[in-house]
Amino acid sequence: MTDNPIQRAMPRQAVILGGTGMVGRAWHGLLTAHRVPHRVLSRPEIDLLEPASLASAIDERDELIINAAAWTDVDGAESAESDATRANGEAVGVLADRAARTGATLLHYSTDYVFSGHAESPYPVDAPIHPVNAYGRSKAVGERLLIASGCDHLLLRTSWVYAPWGRNFVRTIASLSADRDELRVVDDQRGRPTSAESLAVTSLAIYLAGGRGVFHATDAGECTWHEFATEIVTLLRRRCRVLPCSSDAFPRPAMRPAYSVLDLSLTEQLIGPRTHWRVSLARVIERLGA
Repeated sequence: MTDNPIQRAMPRQAVILGGTGMVGRAWHGLLTAHRVPHRVLSRPEIDLLEPASLASAIDERDELIINAAAWTDVDGAESAESDATRANGEAVGVLADRAARTGATLLHYSTDYVFSGHAESPYPVDAPIHPVNAYGRSKAVGERLLIASGCDHLLLRTSWVYAPWGRNFVRTIASLSADRDELRVVDDQRGRPTSAESLAVTSLAIYLAGGRGVFHATDAGECTWHEFATEIVTLLRRRCRVLPCSSDAFPRPAMRPAYSVLDLSLTEQLIGPRTHWRVSLARVIERLGA
């Protein structure tokens, strides 16, 4: 980010890649509300495992390319790292080259999983990356290719994304707590939950404020997965007990960082304080009930 960011106007045309996912759907709603002409692309129109197919999806009139498409199967990436890297790494390089040629801004999402999880305070945007799993490594490749491309870009790291739709932690806990008397949820991983709709709003605000380069885009506050689940169950007024446990109780193929809280100071300096995760969660829970 420059010392004096040059603000951008609302894009005259945009394209959303991964439009059926949580973040893509949130962006579609946001751009529709702002009456921004845009296209929503997902499979089979685009295929992240065939990165060359992506360039043709970008119209020369697109001023903003929103890459909300990704390989998101963290555990699956452990046995298919080459495919995850094509989707989360090589595909980003293709999009960046296309954006550089057309003059568009590429807004791309990365993850808290590019960090090791050994920190004891929030990770600043310029902290050294050291992913501990294949998914994190694949996203790190995308980061490197985007930064090296020279295109106008926003690289937004986010974490623990959920929405009223799709497969995510909030909907899973809501479903399980309706049928069970007790749930065990890990209490030794700490991060920042982020509503997909809040993420889209934050992302657009950074874009319009002239942000360039790397930013962290999450809701404010932090918690463990156990604390997050407890709040979900409380807001739903369920009788289900949420008990803490260690990650060892649920062995998984991919290691998760124990601490992946992203520092928001640069983002809040540019666009102001972010909504606390408890506030965003309450809004989503209200809609789940409806």
